[in-house]
Amino acid sequence: MTSGFMRILLALLLLVGAFFAGAAWRNKDNNEESATEVVARDKKGHSSLPTRVATVREGMTPEESHTIDLFEKAAPSVCYITTSVVRRDFWTRNVMEIPQGSGSGFVWDRNGHIITNYHVIQGASKAQVTLGDRSTWDAELVGSAPEKDLAVLKIKAPNSKMVPIPVGTSEDLRVGQSVYAIGNPFGLDQTLTTGIVSALGREIQTESGFPVRDAIQTDAAINPGNSGGPLLDSSGRLIGVNTAIYSPSGASAGIGFSIPVAVVRWAVPELIKFGKIMRPTIGVELLETSDIKRNQLEGPLVMDVVKGGPAASAGLRPTRRDEYGRIVLGDIIMALNNKRIATKEELILELENYQAGDEVTLTLLRDQREVKVKVRLAASK
Repeated sequence: MTSGFMRILLALLLLVGAFFAGAAWRNKDNNEESATEVVARDKKGHSSLPTRVATVREGMTPEESHTIDLFEKAAPSVCYITTSVVRRDFWTRNVMEIPQGSGSGFVWDRNGHIITNYHVIQGASKAQVTLGDRSTWDAELVGSAPEKDLAVLKIKAPNSKMVPIPVGTSEDLRVGQSVYAIGNPFGLDQTLTTGIVSALGREIQTESGFPVRDAIQTDAAINPGNSGGPLLDSSGRLIGVNTAIYSPSGASAGIGFSIPVAVVRWAVPELIKFGKIMRPTIGVELLETSDIKRNQLEGPLVMDVVKGGPAASAGLRPTRRDEYGRIVLGDIIMALNNKRIATKEELILELENYQAGDEVTLTLLRDQREVKVKVRLAASK
């Protein structure tokens, strides 16, 4: 009797233990599911596919923090530029303002000066600048240098809204340095792309036909809307102005170019003061580069000499016609202070290294022989 009762009691205890163990197991499964999945249900209570719950991020790397800090400090200096052109309707004679293009720029100083590419505002009748705080201002053109693809605009914004970008150096750049390109393409707020200096000392052609020497090549993506925006070093300093991309389609293809800040530092003050770059001059009119190449000449041909100018005082000979109407070629400039000169543009760029009053030696081809002539440079007018 006793042993039978004990067997029944043991069986009951086993059943109760199994029940509670199963309940605990089901509760564990439900808890695990609720910690990793959320089951959505419709109005009738039917469950749909589960969605994952996001995990919490545990901080950022030092590199990420540095990039974010650099962008947040530089972004208020970058602006968006839109241009339009005024045209008269042929039939109605009504004057219309037609959108022309857009690009980026950046604040140069607290006096309202904005730097951008020349090709961004080329041919425009009107320009507007949208600052980092989204305020928009009418802009006037202060000065431009098509041969450098640089232009200076001015807006009448309060000083408190103008956040000048820190200016760095480009003479000490090294291939492999980190660079950061900031722009404001299509007015979609500032964008940031990163990369490295891929090459230095490149020569690129501007839309005006002039070469820009010592351009910075970078693999940071530079899209068309980023033209005129700043290229920064890892300290957030301006080292270049984004100007061109190398791509048949016009989209970024991994190769971008920037005008070095060394050019910007001396060109911008002249554009603000004079409206153009003030180079010294030798006082000649030269044959266009296309005609030089077509006629296979040794260098730029002197077509005319400015009366009373340095070249006239030095005895340079212009191109003329003789008594029979035949063309007699003038002097051909082959070198300036022994620096080889092949085109009109090369002579103009070389003169940037001198000042009015400096004496230079020109190597000329005259009557099929080389002659050297000293010329004292004069200020351009």
